[in-house]
Amino acid sequence: MKYSEGKIGRVFVIRLEDGDTMPEAIESFALENNVRRGMCILIGGIEGGKIVVGPENSQSIPVVPIIFGLKGVHEICAVGTIFPDGDARPRLHMHAALGREGKTISGCIRLGVEIWKLGEVILLEIIDNNAHREDTAAGFQMLES
Repeated sequence: MKYSEGKIGRVFVIRLEDGDTMPEAIESFALENNVRRGMCILIGGIEGGKIVVGPENSQSIPVVPIIFGLKGVHEICAVGTIFPDGDARPRLHMHAALGREGKTISGCIRLGVEIWKLGEVILLEIIDNNAHREDTAAGFQMLES
């Protein structure tokens, strides 16, 4: 385990609107508001998009993701972290539980989902910390403290 310590800075209450796309909406917000690191929670609805639901093979490098296409409106409950990448741009890593008609699927929203009617986000800024994301041979960005 590796870790670093920080403090909570600003707290943002964000209402996403119909058609906003995640993760771009939160990454753009973070860039515009100079939020370099943070943690966010999302609830609301999404319509369409794609999520990553696991690797095809746990031993392959680079990792080949299993992609699941979403059809119809889903409820969403998600949690994620924001840390800068190698270009100092904020990158959101968010996993979600998505429900429709009594069935739930979960996965990473990095490929993009579209907000349906509304999305509510609480974003907690982390300050006094230098954690960041670094590219890896596995094909994804790893958090480094």
